[in-house]
Amino acid sequence: MMTEEQLQQKLQQYYHIIKTQQTDPVTLYLQGLVLSGRQSIRSQLKVAAAILKFEGELEQMPWNIIEYQHLSTIRNTLQEQKKAANTINLNLSAIKGVMKACFNLGLISADQLMRLNDIKRVRGKRLPSGRSLSTQEIKKLYRACIQDNSPAGKRDYAIIAVMLATGIRRSEVIAIDVDDYNTRSGLLNIQSGKGNKQRLLPVGKKATQAILNWLKIREDLPSKKAQVIDRSALFLSERGNRISTRNVQARIRYWTSRQGIPGNIHPHMLRHSFASHMLESSGDLRAVQELLGHADISTTQIYTHLNFQHLADVYDKAHPRAHAKSKISNDSGGAND
Repeated sequence: MMTEEQLQQKLQQYYHIIKTQQTDPVTLYLQGLVLSGRQSIRSQLKVAAAILKFEGELEQMPWNIIEYQHLSTIRNTLQEQKKAANTINLNLSAIKGVMKACFNLGLISADQLMRLNDIKRVRGKRLPSGRSLSTQEIKKLYRACIQDNSPAGKRDYAIIAVMLATGIRRSEVIAIDVDDYNTRSGLLNIQSGKGNKQRLLPVGKKATQAILNWLKIREDLPSKKAQVIDRSALFLSERGNRISTRNVQARIRYWTSRQGIPGNIHPHMLRHSFASHMLESSGDLRAVQELLGHADISTTQIYTHLNFQHLADVYDKAHPRAHAKSKISNDSGGAND
């Protein structure tokens, strides 16, 4: 534990250095991330700050006083709140990123950074939430979008077609720039919010045509009063800005509910659908891993569990033996067959 005098010295050092450097560790860390990933990381840092009872702007928090016990408290609190392992690990990773920025600014020692990095990740596997859309549901979704010839309809169709053809994340689809799509090769350059990695993805004929149709009328979408503010963004909002993740979610929900597709359909389910259908048709786990941009193949393997669950559901509904077992069980009061 630090003495009162040591704490005061740390605080004085922190505010003196960030004033001199004209930056702070949070800003420095976030600037190193792609734009699409910054908001979720900022949200995680706010959660951590709240657990430590800090009130105020993240940029003003004296991060250099964070020690091993503080990080341990954050991890334990999130576990007590029953947060998923992925969420907890993302939170820890965000804090460690800020602490590395602290070290680069000369705010903490190498020993302090090493102690913080000793905090272990939380183990645990969780199936992705939601489900995969069936082939028939995807066809209904496409059909509905094609029938809408408005600029918003063509944009939504292009977004949905690209997500289903590539399996990219919602944060990745909003980050696409016009220059990221190569009209000659049909390849899309994706810069991921996770790890700031890049990958080139084929988009297929349907998504290619949807993008080309959208590009023809892209500047017609903003209302007459609005202007195209973001010239680089592929997908725009009605106000002329880069479309937001919330807007993408709302539009997908609009189209799926309009077609009577059951469940609370969210954008990540399009990623599920791509992964599941690719695994069903090819069985090539490594190829799907690369397409999805997973650093660890164990993350991709989660989708194989979804496939097995799907097969089990189909068996229960369709297999005569399954129905026979159910009937015997009911007739015999639950006795084994």
